[in-house]
Amino acid sequence: MSKIEKMSILGVRSFGIEDKDKQIITFFNPLTILVGPNGAGKTTIIECLKYISTGDFPPGTKGSSFVHDPKVANETDVRAQIRLQFRDVNGELVAVQRSMVFQGTDEQLRDRYENHQKTVKEKEKRLLDCKRDLDRATKECQRFNSEKSELLIERGRLQMQADRHQEHIAMRDSLIQSLAAQLELEGFGRAPFNERHITSFHTLLKERQKRDAETANNLMEHELEKAEKNSNIETLELEVQTLQNEKINLDRALRKLDQEMEQLNLHTMTITQMEMLKKDKAEKEEQIRRVKSRHSDELTSLLGYFPNKNQLEDWLYNKNRKINQTRSNLAVLKRTVVDLQDKDIPDLRNRIQNANRDLTSLKAEIEEQESLLQTALSEEEGAKACLQDVTLMERHQTDIRDVERKIAQQEAKLLGVDLSRTVLQVSHEKQEKKHLWDTVTGKIELNQKLKQDQQNQIQQLKSTVNELKGEKLQLASGMQRRRQLEEQTVELTTEVQSLCREIKEAKEQVFPLDTTLDKLQQEKEDLVNKRTASNKEMQEKINSIEEKVKDINKYVKEIENYIQQGKADYKKQKESELDEVNSQLAACEKQKDKISKEMEMIRQDIDTQKIQERWLEDNLTLRQRNEDLKGVEDEIKKLLNEMGEMKVPQLKNERKHLEEKIESLKRNHHVALGRQRGFEEEIVRFKKELREPQFKDAEEKYREMMIIMRTTELANKDLDLYYKALDKAIMTFHSMKMEEINKIIRDLWRSTYRGQDIEYIEIRSDADENVSASDKRRSYNYRVVMIKGDTALDMRGRCSAGQKVLASLIIRLALAETFCLNCGILALDEPTTNLDRENIESLAHALVEIIKSRSQQRNFQLLVITHDEDFVELLGRSEYVETFYRIKKNIDQCSEIIKCSVSSLGSYVH
Repeated sequence: MSKIEKMSILGVRSFGIEDKDKQIITFFNPLTILVGPNGAGKTTIIECLKYISTGDFPPGTKGSSFVHDPKVANETDVRAQIRLQFRDVNGELVAVQRSMVFQGTDEQLRDRYENHQKTVKEKEKRLLDCKRDLDRATKECQRFNSEKSELLIERGRLQMQADRHQEHIAMRDSLIQSLAAQLELEGFGRAPFNERHITSFHTLLKERQKRDAETANNLMEHELEKAEKNSNIETLELEVQTLQNEKINLDRALRKLDQEMEQLNLHTMTITQMEMLKKDKAEKEEQIRRVKSRHSDELTSLLGYFPNKNQLEDWLYNKNRKINQTRSNLAVLKRTVVDLQDKDIPDLRNRIQNANRDLTSLKAEIEEQESLLQTALSEEEGAKACLQDVTLMERHQTDIRDVERKIAQQEAKLLGVDLSRTVLQVSHEKQEKKHLWDTVTGKIELNQKLKQDQQNQIQQLKSTVNELKGEKLQLASGMQRRRQLEEQTVELTTEVQSLCREIKEAKEQVFPLDTTLDKLQQEKEDLVNKRTASNKEMQEKINSIEEKVKDINKYVKEIENYIQQGKADYKKQKESELDEVNSQLAACEKQKDKISKEMEMIRQDIDTQKIQERWLEDNLTLRQRNEDLKGVEDEIKKLLNEMGEMKVPQLKNERKHLEEKIESLKRNHHVALGRQRGFEEEIVRFKKELREPQFKDAEEKYREMMIIMRTTELANKDLDLYYKALDKAIMTFHSMKMEEINKIIRDLWRSTYRGQDIEYIEIRSDADENVSASDKRRSYNYRVVMIKGDTALDMRGRCSAGQKVLASLIIRLALAETFCLNCGILALDEPTTNLDRENIESLAHALVEIIKSRSQQRNFQLLVITHDEDFVELLGRSEYVETFYRIKKNIDQCSEIIKCSVSSLGSYVH
């Protein structure tokens, strides 16, 4: 007898998905008790037991909510596993396992897809914002760079002016020293010189102005030549020209990169669609692989190869035919057995040995046919289940072909587009080119500024020469020159101080700009790094998907090769049969064409003969009429001969009457001939219509439809007979099972119920009288009645809650014992619901009595689920309960199964 021993649960409802969360329960014999609060997972254990035994999910779950929710586990998919160890009817130890993978329902997948789309859109939006921020930061950097360049140029210019003025002052002092040394003037050996020294110098200089004017002129000319030699204007011009050419090349490269950026932006949507189509294709191929892997072993074991939909339907048709044949053989054998059993008793006594031998062989043959029938039915059910998946697989293959066609269309759109360079690469290259362009532009501007400064310096030197020449001409007015020099000295000193302040302020302005520039450059580098990381992650995902697509294509090719290798012999056999049938069909077609031609010639001969027959009949009729006319003329002559004996007026009237009659006959004759010609034309037209394809095979079609109608009538009669026989057998089986169930219920009630008000209970079935005559389906109304004396009363509304629960328990036991052969397992889920203390005690006592009455049955096992620990304590007072299982949730809110002793109930702290 079968008996369950152990079961492990992982990843089902509130049971965790990690290996450490796996829970194992050992079922006791004869009673196993599960205790725990609501929602702890007690009923889940019974549902797992049902699922591992029958493969049926709990009602309303469809398998999705039966697995641990991926959202709770923060996983994309959840794998569940249930394992059961039991002993079969032969006492052999068997272990079975069922695994489930849940990736979310269609609704959840749609939500995940929408969330993913929202995330993608948000990231694209953030990417656009980052691009805008990057462009804005780039522009700011460019602006700051330009401002920095201008400030540097301005600082250089101011520094240059200050240096020039310092040089001018130093030159003046050195000139005074040199002039004093040359003129051997005392008191002018150490610089700088104050106003007194300058006044004294001018006083002394006035004396030698003529001689010194020429010397100063020569010195200025020498300085001018030296400055012109040191200016290198031509070198600066060549460098500026080279930088401008480089700037032109960079402008051309920037325009090219802008065009490439626009082209890549135009094809970004197409590339995205193509990637989504490739992902959809990979998912469809993954589903096909799963379907094939799920049914490959089963179909290969049944057929020897993996079939397609048509082959599977042919196999199902052959199996159904074999099943029907087996059923007919079984019916014949059963009728033979009935005939043997219904023979007369004397005959049976005389032939008892032969009849027993025949009966034994027939029973063995019946059992063999029934086993073959059960095997065929199980194979048919498995094949039907596989047929649905094969249809689903072909639909997925059609979807894959559509996706491949769309991918080809998208690739055709991208034909000629260089996809090796991404938008990010082109953008980086554009930024580098632009930065180089800015650098070259800055260099050009700097060189132009330097060139302009040098030209200004030369111009200033020339103006200084001119001034000195003018000073040479104006040496006569020494005092005026002195005042001019003093004023110039004051102005230069003031200007130097002003320039120093401007330089200091410029440095203070440049410092925060440098800090801002460094910060913006750092932000730019961060954005570029983030974007590079995002692109790298997306590229890794794309590479992973492409690897999966390659693996799936490889598996599909292997499956196709396997299928082709397995179908070679079958294909050759069917091709030979097809050739033979085609040859027979061709011979039949030739014979049919030959017979049709002969029939057409015979029809034409018949039509010709009929026309000739009508023509002969018309000639015969005409001759007959002519003979009648001659007879009439002879009679007229005879009458004319006899006219002498008759009265003339009377004869004339008679003659006139006869002539009118003749004219009437002629008219009728002509009318008849006209109608005859019309009928002949209609006959020809109708015959022509009958030779048309619409009416050509009317007799054959009528005969075929008549055969189909007669065959259908006979089939309907056979089905009616089969229906009546089946209905009779079902009614007999129903009555037998109801008697068996009521007998078990009566025995159980009398052995467990301690009250005196109800003798026993039973189930009664009444045929539904409201069913129409056209509806041949038979329906029953079942009701539970209690017997008090000789009176049967409905229990609904007349019994207590304890009686109701006890009756339900007894009825379930009776049904299980009647229909569950070799399996005595029964589960009770919360049997104490809505019961008071007295009824709970009564129910506990009844359960103990039931366990006691079934304790001799080796395969009897009772599973009780409850949250009432008092009820468990009542059951624990019997000798059948020592331990029970407590179901609770741990700190991670995952269900745990803990084995406890009944004696620990009072010490357990909630």
